[in-house]
Amino acid sequence: MYKEYYGFSSPPFDLTPNPELVYMSETHKEAMAVLRYGVVGKKGFLVLTGEVGTGKTTLLQSLVHSLDMEAHLCLINNPTLTRDEFFSFVARSYNLPWEQNKAFFLIEFAEFLQRCRQNNERVLLIIDEAHAMDEDLLEEVRLLSNQDKMGQDVLSIFLVGQPELNPLMGSDRLLALRQRVGIRFHLEPFSQEETKQYILYRLRQAGSQHFNIFSEDAIALIYQVSKGTPRLINIICDHALLTGLSQGVPVIKAPIIRECIKELQFPGEDTPLPLPSTLKNVSGAMLFSRKALYIVSAVAMFLIGMEIIPATRSFSPLSTILPETWLNFLHQLLGV
Repeated sequence: MYKEYYGFSSPPFDLTPNPELVYMSETHKEAMAVLRYGVVGKKGFLVLTGEVGTGKTTLLQSLVHSLDMEAHLCLINNPTLTRDEFFSFVARSYNLPWEQNKAFFLIEFAEFLQRCRQNNERVLLIIDEAHAMDEDLLEEVRLLSNQDKMGQDVLSIFLVGQPELNPLMGSDRLLALRQRVGIRFHLEPFSQEETKQYILYRLRQAGSQHFNIFSEDAIALIYQVSKGTPRLINIICDHALLTGLSQGVPVIKAPIIRECIKELQFPGEDTPLPLPSTLKNVSGAMLFSRKALYIVSAVAMFLIGMEIIPATRSFSPLSTILPETWLNFLHQLLGV
């Protein structure tokens, strides 16, 4: 409705995932590199997590469209299936016969992988919304990888889902599956600057000739409320453009954003928009993490200066208490 008024050739904030319209923030670039490496590097199992609306499905679609190799793909976006439904879906995706017989399917699948190996082809099984799977089906997925008898050099399995996938994978029953995961990556929301660049990117892709449609204070408020979640940014911006059209306003400023937020807020929500609980206090958590990191860094440098901890690459005393990312930061900070 507002395309003509703002000079767009297409809706800039469409909610439908579009693999040809992906803004690559730093974390999205990393995630895409990880996904591609999972295929090219023949890493077997890969786990990608991210909060609701951070762009996981769009990244997957972009990956599929960008693969420049012979790859057989099975993409499952609704994994709440029975065992037989799962095998039926996989068989149909790879053009394999399915006769309601698991043993028959496994034989066919093993022969299929062998043919792909001989033809230098890859087989990719992507399960989106994997956090919705039950443990029994996840175990079936692991056992399915056993058919790649040469050591997972043909078959790659990607488990993609919300952060709830991590505690699900933590089950004792899934220890064997966890041990096969070669890569894990968590997709972070946009920063405030990335939120601005994302909005400008969407406007540019929609054919806009003017990039000051959203004022700086409007963008700051959009980030504050959405916490950098792409889907929520789209919802707010789309609603704001519609409101701007109705009011005849060429530039969207903070008051219009506030008005839209009130209209979009669901009754009973303790935040203006429906956010995951882990993002509701994200700013405070990030601030705490930075402070904690600086404190730990200062302590580490003091201990090294006192020769209590050797200034070596290993940092073995600290490796028992610090996450790997913090240790890497210390390595870079101290140049060891």
